Amino acid sequence: MKLLNTYEDKDEANLAEQKITGLKRLASERDDTQVIYNLFGEPSWSNFYKLDMFNLPLLKKLLDKKQAGESYDSNKHQEIITMLKYAATSFELDIPKHWL
Repeated sequence: MKLLNTYEDKDEANLAEQKITGLKRLASERDDTQVIYNLFGEPSWSNFYKLDMFNLPLLKKLLDKKQAGESYDSNKHQEIITMLKYAATSFELDIPKHWL
């Protein structure tokens, strides 16, 4: 398990924990006078998508448009891919070829 995300709101953190699959754990800690909630889980593109991270929902929309032959924002697509390359390295994941 790795740290997937951090939340400042307990309800938001609990909801996020319910969304993801696999091993998971929510841990709270004090940061000065504020409590923060760390969500640990299995790093996967599916879990990141469920957590609405790395613009994956937008990437899906862009790829759907591209596959349908419609015009899409290719600059935004490349921007998301650049961010995903960093995430892939950080979480030891491979970017699916059909996303590129």
